[in-house]
Formats: sequence, C-alpha cells, structure tokens
Amino acid sequence: MRKAIIAGNWKMNKTPAEAAELVSELIPLVKDADCDVVVCVPAADFTVVGEAIKGTNIKLGAQNVHFAKSGAYTGELSADMLKACGVEYVVIGHSERRQYFGETDKTVNLRTLAAVEAGLTPIICVGEMKDEREAGYTDIIVEYQTLMALHGLTDEAIKAAVIAYEPVWAIGTGLTATDEQANETIGVIRKAIERKYGKDVADAVRIQYGGSMNPKNVKGLMAQPEIDGGLIGGASLKAPDFSQVVLYNK
Repeated sequence: MRKAIIAGNWKMNKTPAEAAELVSELIPLVKDADCDVVVCVPAADFTVVGEAIKGTNIKLGAQNVHFAKSGAYTGELSADMLKACGVEYVVIGHSERRQYFGETDKTVNLRTLAAVEAGLTPIICVGEMKDEREAGYTDIIVEYQTLMALHGLTDEAIKAAVIAYEPVWAIGTGLTATDEQANETIGVIRKAIERKYGKDVADAVRIQYGGSMNPKNVKGLMAQPEIDGGLIGGASLKAPDFSQVVLYNK
C-alpha cells in the first residue's frame, strides 16, 4: 500500500514571522495524521520553519532547485544548499515555473536528477492546459512530461519520487477536475510508468492530485484508488483548512 502524502505549496507567501505563526498553529492540528505531511515554503522561511517543525511529523520542502552544484546562476539554489538547510522535499516543474520562468521538460529532468543525487525527494509536477484537454491531448502530454522528468533515474529513485498531476486550468481558479477525471489521468501516468519501468515501479510511486484540492473536495478525491495525496496551494496557507485536508480520513 502506498502511504498518502499531503504537501502544502505556499508559493510566494508568508514572511518569516508569518510563517512561524502559521506552522506553529499547524503543528498540533496535524500531529495525528496518517499521511506524510510536507510544507514547501519560500527560501526566506527555511530557517524559521525548519526550527519550528523539528521533532514533529511535518517535513520541510522547497519550491525549486537548480541543476548545477554551483556556479554563475544568480538567484538560484543548488540541491546541496537545500539539503544543508534541512530541506527534504522539493517541488520541480510546477506549472507556474513553466509558464513564467521558462521551465522546460529538459530542465525539469535535470533538476530532478540533481535533487535525487543530493538525497532530496522530488515532487514532480505534470499537467495539461485547458485548450490541450479540450483538444484531447491530456494523456499524451502527461505521459511525455512524466517520462521525460524520470529519464535517467534508477528504478529505486522513481519508486521514492512523488509525481503531482496538476491540470493547469484548475490551479488557483477554483475549478477542479472531477474525482473521476483526476483518477483517470493519474491512472494514465501510472500506466506510462508501468510500460517503461515495470509494474513494481509503477505500483510504488506516489502520485498526487494538484488542482485546487481543499477541505470540501478532498474526501472524494482521496477515495479514488489511483490518487495518493495532494499538492495543496491556497488551502495550505490557512492552518485549519490545510489540517482538514491532511486529516481527510479522520
């Protein structure tokens, strides 16, 4: 059985003081969670959040990582830097990185390889635009993005990785795929991994849904057999909301 993983993506929100307040409120609310709990915070919040969650069941995540170990990459952070800050998970290839900052399937792969080499767990984002879904290309796009991201990883590294299916049209819009749509597309991703790497690998890898999961829809989504968790945006910025998602089975 795959253990569920709920990860909050704070995006560009929360000063260190605000982050400390949020995570302090969150800690007691999710202490009895049955799933893995991760908060992916801005780099400015690594220290304060990392200190606050020591000894708790919450893990620290980052929102991006560079593929080089060091060099002339102003504004970037290497995997070793993240590791040294106590980061355990890192979001890679989020649609906002693809849309606003020129992320490509190639750089997603390079970042994933760098993260794994440093001992970080990648949360690899894949997903289609609204017009691509309407044109019937969803399956092709998510299969390609997934297999490109995983290229060069060992079977064991793929098993340990997390994939987040995030239909781009459902991020920050209040729209969400139906439970069945999300489950179907995540099933497509898993089948693509099975064809390439075998059933053992496909059965082990955890695949989240990342399109506006919230307290109102989490139970239906998490009841689907292919969905292993959620990458949570807006709902992760309020401790009561995020805790309700984390405790979806309580």
